[in-house]
Amino acid sequence: MAIKLYSFPRSGHAHRVRLFLSLLGLDYELIDVDLPGGEHKQPEFLQLNPFGQIPVLVHADHVIPDANAILVYLAKAFDRADWLPGDPAGAAAVQRWLSVAAGPIAYGPARARLITEFGATFDAAEAIAAAHAILGLLDAELQRHPFLVGDSPTLADIACYSYVAHAPEGNVSLDEYDHVRAWLERIEALPEFVPMPPAPGA
Repeated sequence: MAIKLYSFPRSGHAHRVRLFLSLLGLDYELIDVDLPGGEHKQPEFLQLNPFGQIPVLVHADHVIPDANAILVYLAKAFDRADWLPGDPAGAAAVQRWLSVAAGPIAYGPARARLITEFGATFDAAEAIAAAHAILGLLDAELQRHPFLVGDSPTLADIACYSYVAHAPEGNVSLDEYDHVRAWLERIEALPEFVPMPPAPGA
């Protein structure tokens, strides 16, 4: 069955889905949504996602909004327990980091980047401080093992990668986080890795 992904090139949320689709080797139709033009708030798009947000995945009869929900859907739909363990402890370990991606990473490095790249009116100092707080925790975690949930990559890594990798675009330096930088390199070395486009002029 055909897969459609409603996306925006510079969205880290959309990128994590594009990255996972590529790592799984799945063909899909990419539909770029004109966020600056407000296409995501038009009635046609709101039928797909009433929250007016990208990404949205359409597969068979299923319409799946929300990046992390899409990651879970794809892992389950294509029987990829290597990316989302089926045992309770393994599933919970991955879910922990999906929550981190939706919480501290969203309010830290992602928000800092929204300020510099898209003119969002959040408090920059607060966002940068939050970014360094979560980066410190990530660095400590990654000192113990190469990926966020052990020795191999899972959805946890995919969910957290994009905004951490692009944290410098929000004036958040990664220089002091050796283990985070090594982790980013390990993800970027995965077969079929696809990058998120850098900020204009970067």
